[in-house]
Amino acid sequence: MKKIGIIMGSDSDLPVVSKAMDTLKEFGVPFEVHVYSAHRTPVEAKAFSENARENGFGAIIAAAGKAAHLAGAIAANTTLPVIGIPVKSSTLDGLDALLSTVQMPGGIPVATVAIDGAQNAALLAIQILAVEDKELAAKLDASRAENTKKVLEKNAAIEAQYNN
Repeated sequence: MKKIGIIMGSDSDLPVVSKAMDTLKEFGVPFEVHVYSAHRTPVEAKAFSENARENGFGAIIAAAGKAAHLAGAIAANTTLPVIGIPVKSSTLDGLDALLSTVQMPGGIPVATVAIDGAQNAALLAIQILAVEDKELAAKLDASRAENTKKVLEKNAAIEAQYNN
């Protein structure tokens, strides 16, 4: 199975990124985590992304706040799918990071999830791997079915309490 690369621009992004790691662990998907900054360690970020395919990665998750150029910098140096997580910061509540991540120029796509949307970033990475992995696809189907069951149980409880 291919592994997922998780890159964060700063270790302060770890509380958000940990949700992606937890989700990948839950599905049994291997991953590596690194701190590389698009601005402070551009050489290392570029080297990681240029060699990611050869190093066994199937997709890369990049989390950054504020200017949030990390996902774009990673995507500029690989043709692997890159999923950006805009991280909420004290400035602009993460809107700056969202816009920096989602507004990529033509030819360099970055899939972007919600601000602090690490769980969905991991699930999207898993879906990408599941295109070629039937066992992983079955785990996704089971997870969706469990989520449906939980919502319907909550619905039944609400209906029983409030409907005549």
